[in-house]
Amino acid sequence: MIWKPNVTVAAVIERDGKFLLVEEQTSQGVRFNQPAGHLEADESLVAAVTRETLEESAYHFVPQHLLGIYRWHSDISNTTYLRFAFTGTITGHEPERRLDSGILQAVWLTPDEIRATQARHRSPLILRCVEDYLAGKRYPLDLLVHYD
Repeated sequence: MIWKPNVTVAAVIERDGKFLLVEEQTSQGVRFNQPAGHLEADESLVAAVTRETLEESAYHFVPQHLLGIYRWHSDISNTTYLRFAFTGTITGHEPERRLDSGILQAVWLTPDEIRATQARHRSPLILRCVEDYLAGKRYPLDLLVHYD
């Protein structure tokens, strides 16, 4: 058997001291996450995070930096995730847009509110990515190469 991690992308977006999260229905109940999702076949990481952010939050996101690459193993699902987290800017919002199945709403929370809701996070990566953002971590997007 060949082992493969699940490749995911996430958007860590700050505006006026608050971070964009989504509330989503999961098998463990309602949880918070950054707008995030799985990389699709033939899709670049940048295209994936742009698409996932729009689908899950109705915000148009332009990635400007790679925040980090994170490996996390979920004991609950026995799944290993390889997460590429991005920072950038919001360029628009479609408040009437229907959100992805399972997404209840997009919310803006302060770092303290995010820390206070850790028990409802989908993974420990949510807070870790916010802390890395606050610590000033940013890497150029040209680290990522996508061959068509």
